[in-house]
Amino acid sequence: MVGSGLPSLPKPRPGWLFTFTTLALLVVFGTAAAWQWRRRNRQGRRRLKRVGTVSSLFIYPVKSCRGVAVERAEVTELGLRNGDMSDRCWLVMKEDGHVVTARQEPRLVLISITNESGCLTLSAPEMKDLHIPAQLSTKNPVQNCRLFGLDVQGRDCGEEAAQWITAFLKSESYRLVHFESNMVPRNAKDVMKPFRSTDKIAYPDCSPVMVLSEASLEELNSRLEKKVQIRNFRPNILVTGCGPYEEDTWNEIKIGGVEMKGTMACPRCIFTTVDPDTGVMDRKEPLETLKSYRMCDPSEQHIYKSHPLFGWYFGIDKIGSLQVGDPVYKTI
Repeated sequence: MVGSGLPSLPKPRPGWLFTFTTLALLVVFGTAAAWQWRRRNRQGRRRLKRVGTVSSLFIYPVKSCRGVAVERAEVTELGLRNGDMSDRCWLVMKEDGHVVTARQEPRLVLISITNESGCLTLSAPEMKDLHIPAQLSTKNPVQNCRLFGLDVQGRDCGEEAAQWITAFLKSESYRLVHFESNMVPRNAKDVMKPFRSTDKIAYPDCSPVMVLSEASLEELNSRLEKKVQIRNFRPNILVTGCGPYEEDTWNEIKIGGVEMKGTMACPRCIFTTVDPDTGVMDRKEPLETLKSYRMCDPSEQHIYKSHPLFGWYFGIDKIGSLQVGDPVYKTI
């Protein structure tokens, strides 16, 4: 103040404010970075325990038809893929859009699939091979399919495919459709509540991947007079080197570059009673034997109802590739 006789104070320099603000920001960001490092470090300390080895990989391109054993597969958010073959991305449907499986037409299990030169080839007893382009013309109409009460799209594979399927099954008129990558998948959670909102499916019943162990099959067969095959149960990943039903306890697993989350047991139905060699449905075994010892806890009957449990469903946490011979690890 002029004339006050007091010495004037120096004005604050703008650089001081800048330095203070910078230091404050460094403290904030440093704290956040330290928290992230500790979080990642805690995750990194999660131990992996080897629980088995992949003995077989199966893709089922056409729902309910014969599976294709592959040595290597890519695991997408919708399940296994090898070349043009993606798991359960083709299906048979009625003219009204309702899906047809081997529950209604057991002879579907006799149709085998190969993939070569951009085509899927369907083969069946007493039928000429059917060749279907893996990439259909956009002129082919898109159909709405009804699967477990939910609508999902599929591009029609054409008249030749429809006539071939109809002629082989010798029933009503059927059509073959293909789920394409630009179509909207179903939410697994809308079919079975234990799944997560991130778990997506095309035409599988409710899960992108199903895992089963050889030991579980062997234990079941020890109880059966007539042995059954792994083909009765249609897993995607078959594991050896573990005990019976150990797959039930694998909450999180890592195989190759793939990480998966165990979600729920696989509830079994009369499909398991279809002989994969003859296409004849027994309607009794192995289902009756499974019901004698593989039922759910009463607290889970709202999920599984009266279905016995065999195999385990997994959701995809990290996509990648895997192959036969890969070790299977569970996170502990």
